[in-house]
Amino acid sequence: MLEQLLIFTRGGLILWTCKELGNALKGSPIDTLIRFCLLEERSGSNSYNYDAPGAAYTLKWTFHNELGLVFVAVYQRILRLLYVDELLSMVKREFCEIYDPKRVDYNDFDETFRQLRKEAEARTEDLKKSKQVGRPANDSKKQGHVKKGGADGGNKKKSEATGGSDDDDNRAGYNKLENGHSNGHHVASGGSRKLAVGNGKENDSVNVGAFDVSKLQKLKNKGGKKNDTVVSDSKGSKLDTKKKATKKNRVWDDSPSQSKLDFTDPVETGNENIDVVAANQGESMMDKEEVVSSDSEDEEDEVGKGSAPDSKKKGWFSSMFQSIAGKANLEKSDLEPALKALKDRLMTKNVAEEIAEKLCESVAASLEGKKLASFTRISSTVQAAMEDALVRILTPKRSIDILRDVHAAKEQRKPYVVVFVGVNGVGKSTNLAKVAYWLLQHNVSVMMAACDTFRSGAVEQLRTHARRLQIPIFEKGYEKDPAMVAKEAIQEATRNGSDVVLVDTAGRMQDNEPLMRALSKLVNLNNPDLVLFVGEALVGNDAVDQLSKFNQKLADLSTSPNPRLIDGILLTKFDTIDDKVGAALSMVYISGAPVMFVGCGQSYTDLKKLNVKTIVKTLLK
Repeated sequence: MLEQLLIFTRGGLILWTCKELGNALKGSPIDTLIRFCLLEERSGSNSYNYDAPGAAYTLKWTFHNELGLVFVAVYQRILRLLYVDELLSMVKREFCEIYDPKRVDYNDFDETFRQLRKEAEARTEDLKKSKQVGRPANDSKKQGHVKKGGADGGNKKKSEATGGSDDDDNRAGYNKLENGHSNGHHVASGGSRKLAVGNGKENDSVNVGAFDVSKLQKLKNKGGKKNDTVVSDSKGSKLDTKKKATKKNRVWDDSPSQSKLDFTDPVETGNENIDVVAANQGESMMDKEEVVSSDSEDEEDEVGKGSAPDSKKKGWFSSMFQSIAGKANLEKSDLEPALKALKDRLMTKNVAEEIAEKLCESVAASLEGKKLASFTRISSTVQAAMEDALVRILTPKRSIDILRDVHAAKEQRKPYVVVFVGVNGVGKSTNLAKVAYWLLQHNVSVMMAACDTFRSGAVEQLRTHARRLQIPIFEKGYEKDPAMVAKEAIQEATRNGSDVVLVDTAGRMQDNEPLMRALSKLVNLNNPDLVLFVGEALVGNDAVDQLSKFNQKLADLSTSPNPRLIDGILLTKFDTIDDKVGAALSMVYISGAPVMFVGCGQSYTDLKKLNVKTIVKTLLK
């Protein structure tokens, strides 16, 4: 049953909704669709699944780009209504005929919708009946085969009682087909049957009846033991079934064995000779405004090369006349050359292929049906639409002012907790120190928490940064539970009055189940204010896999009904990629989290904000 159908403008004005349906939707599926699909350039698929407590909806939509209208249908996902797409196209056609931009009341469309709905349902029923015409004959044939097999089985039971040799051959083949294997019977080429010998005895008890699940389960349970027995008797040697012994620590000569391999240096108290120069490295790049050059380049000419063959076919006069008069309505075939050129360009800038394809589909959906303005080429129109889409995606949808959040937490007399997560070798510890340096410049007291108890040297690395920055560090050494170390660090920061706790975690691949479970425990137990995913700008297609699996694991392994996911992204090694800036777009698109920091060097000051205009300009250059 259709739950709701409504029509609204791209500006958000609801023009018409079906009063006949009048079902109160659970949750907010329409708002979610607008927020996560229409505004995030994910409208190319035309379908979205929304899960709410007690309900699961599927939303389908279509656009009229020339009039700026959106048509959305909502129905229960379990029903799988087949007429929704046809109904939306019919409603779109009829409503556009009566649409007037100055009119806001369309109550007279109720009767039209009622007729269109009945027509769409009738067509679907006729289609179902036409598909079911050939089914009875096929079903009868299948039933005949089943009955015949049952009769054969009865004959085989009788032949077993009489001991017929010819029927024994058929019986072995029947068992092989019925149970999926021969149950130890090997059929020779001459047609005679030999039984497998185990422990020198012939297995005469053969199951020739109907398929029995319990017997199959027993065979599975006993299969390992029987196979071992047959092999041991045939070869005359015993198989070693013991588990593989775990690796033990080497003991040198007569020295006592070590229970744990923990070589952490003890915390030193008097460090007069430590070189403390970090405080004099100058102002962090986070507080400097980046100057964007306003030089206009010929991007349009480069994109126009993708549509050059199309213009050659039409001739110079027709193309010139079309550019002057304007095209009636843009069709998908008109957009494909320019979109293909843009997709290839995005992929050369290190954007993941899946993301580039979805972006082009969304841009095509937003332009299809629009009228091309005079003196405007299709390539420039496509590039302008793509530029708007990229700016919308990369612009943060919420506040990313960490200093304001830190002061808000300080007023509540609790520390602001930031957890750094990511895969191996992306620079979590180094960029954690950069963030600490930036916070220190704003008179914020910081404490580090060494929760990477897995990698050798991780505690010493963080301790070195803490000494250079002259900030406290909370550590418990190695082989400890990271979640408990972080909890104790937060408690210590509360007692000491620290404003921010920066939690360093072990690098882990997105497919490492034990480490991902430990990370989920750390996040759920301590409930940090900010979960930062640290990713390197060198990554390409793997960015989609990393972000999606990190979010998926955090959600699946969480015990809370509202699991904590990734809140922001810290992009590292940005100074090594030249114009290959596509990783920023891929990460933001797949996770919806904004890029909050960009690491662009090896010193503490090399941390800056993401300049959206520069990124978009580089992507389309």
